[in-house]
Amino acid sequence: MNPLQGDAVGQLIYEMRAKQQTTLTPRLQQSVRLLQMSTLDFSREVAEAISNNPFLDEEEGQPSEESQPERQEARAALPEEGAPPSETAASEEFDNTVTADYDAAAESATSYSGDYPTARNNDQPETDIGQWARSETTLQESLRRDLCSYHLDARDRCLVELIIEALDDNGYLRIPMDELVQSGQMDPMPADGEWEMALNLVQHLGSPGIGARDLRECLALQLKALAPDTPARDLALRIVEEAIERLGRCDYAGLARVLSAAETDVNQACLLIRGLEPRPGAHFSRVDPSCYVVPDVLVRKAGPDWVAIPNDVATPRARLNTAYTQLFRQTRYDDRPLMAQALQEARWLMRSLEQRNTTIARVAQAIVARQQTFFDYGDVALRPMMLSEIAEELGMHESTVSRATSNKYLASPRGIFEFKYFFSRELATQSGGTCSAVAVRALIQEMIEAENPTEPLSDVMLAERLAREGVRVARRTVSKYRAQIKYPPAEQRRRPVLMA
Repeated sequence: MNPLQGDAVGQLIYEMRAKQQTTLTPRLQQSVRLLQMSTLDFSREVAEAISNNPFLDEEEGQPSEESQPERQEARAALPEEGAPPSETAASEEFDNTVTADYDAAAESATSYSGDYPTARNNDQPETDIGQWARSETTLQESLRRDLCSYHLDARDRCLVELIIEALDDNGYLRIPMDELVQSGQMDPMPADGEWEMALNLVQHLGSPGIGARDLRECLALQLKALAPDTPARDLALRIVEEAIERLGRCDYAGLARVLSAAETDVNQACLLIRGLEPRPGAHFSRVDPSCYVVPDVLVRKAGPDWVAIPNDVATPRARLNTAYTQLFRQTRYDDRPLMAQALQEARWLMRSLEQRNTTIARVAQAIVARQQTFFDYGDVALRPMMLSEIAEELGMHESTVSRATSNKYLASPRGIFEFKYFFSRELATQSGGTCSAVAVRALIQEMIEAENPTEPLSDVMLAERLAREGVRVARRTVSKYRAQIKYPPAEQRRRPVLMA
């Protein structure tokens, strides 16, 4: 071979490789996208593919009625009969294509940068997965159900319905009345008295405090709902209506002075107020299917060890339709391109589904194997762990592990946790070892929950106690961790002292 021929061959190989890379790139992008999806989103993606691709079928059961028209339409677009030529190069080429791993797109990936994902805790030792789902009863549905027991004319019911629909997730009415009047489009326009009567009815539906326009009114409604002879009720109502700002500052001496009351009585009234619910509608859900969590993995005890078991119920299943695959072999050559493309997409989806399930299962088991003590003892025993450690152990790129842990959840006797919950940076201990930031936050929470409520621990005192436990962290780090676990500063946690 002369040099010119060598250059020509080299150029041809280069062009073929470039063409192959261009062809594979969309498939790799699809594979990466599917890996990063949550189980719910992935299930929708697979269901849509099954409904649109005649070469795909659900592995168990029949397609839903909603998907039947789309499937029939897709299949009708294909030829029904034809001569039986040999297999086309299109399908054979796909079968022989080297399966590219997710890591092929790693260099263009954005790795996970969040530090502290949330965990959905459940301390019950054994709980059915269905019990972890959010309640499907919204605040509005609950109030409408209570409203059914009232006999109202159409106009009054319409006013009440408008107010109910305007309540926010915490049960507050934040929309001014004049805006509600405009949205009502009623003729004649409702008078102020009509709105007040409708609002008063809403405030007597469901839990006390619903329908309040601010925190002061919310607490006052709850206090007024108590029995008149409740100790300190009247003084608590005065504090809420006249001096709620001092209550927020824990200025008990100032409250006693302003209200001309004994400090012991003020302390008792403040304790009563602190037992009220500032967000009476928060325990209801505005149900959004995208907010549901379906665990990808179940963590169970197998002998002395915890193991990760794929949640088969949540895993979408698909299979190739053998009848249409056979039809492809009998189709005229001119009609094959459309069918070849559909068959190629079906096979690629099957391969992506298998690869996704395998990757998630491997990553989950690696996490569980490293966090055995967490499932035995909880957050205080969570080990520091980085994405790079799992990636190195499994021989994957770090971005692949990041995608495999994004929007993925495991269900254990301790609750439902996002995979990323188990990754946290390490902090040095005085003994030369390390502990996770999650474990330090758990220690801080234990200390605060065990503190004397009349003499709460300051951040400096918490840092000193952590040092005695062998964990040396700065005061500002303690302040940050305390805020992350939703505890206010010491002065706001202080409770009044009740005199005998």
